[in-house]
Amino acid sequence: MMKEARPYKEIREDSSRIREFDQNISEDELVWHRDEEDRIVIALEPTDWLFQFDNELPQPITSIFIPKGAYHRVIKGSGTLKIKIKDPNDCKCSDCKCAK
Repeated sequence: MMKEARPYKEIREDSSRIREFDQNISEDELVWHRDEEDRIVIALEPTDWLFQFDNELPQPITSIFIPKGAYHRVIKGSGTLKIKIKDPNDCKCSDCKCAK
């Protein structure tokens, strides 16, 4: 059986993406990485999973702006993690910290 390349399932929804990280995922699959574009990550449900930028303390996942090239990771919590990923250029909300 082939292993998936990504540690999540993804569904495209208009200009955003919904990602789901299963509760049974191995922590070894949640690696430090950089993204090639700015993005906004929003938790779709309350969660105890955490988000961490390099050289910073972990923080709860609520609404986080991730600049292009920023080294970061997700830290496993309990249950399933469901997040929405948005392009800041498409964001029109006032509470996502994207400075729009």
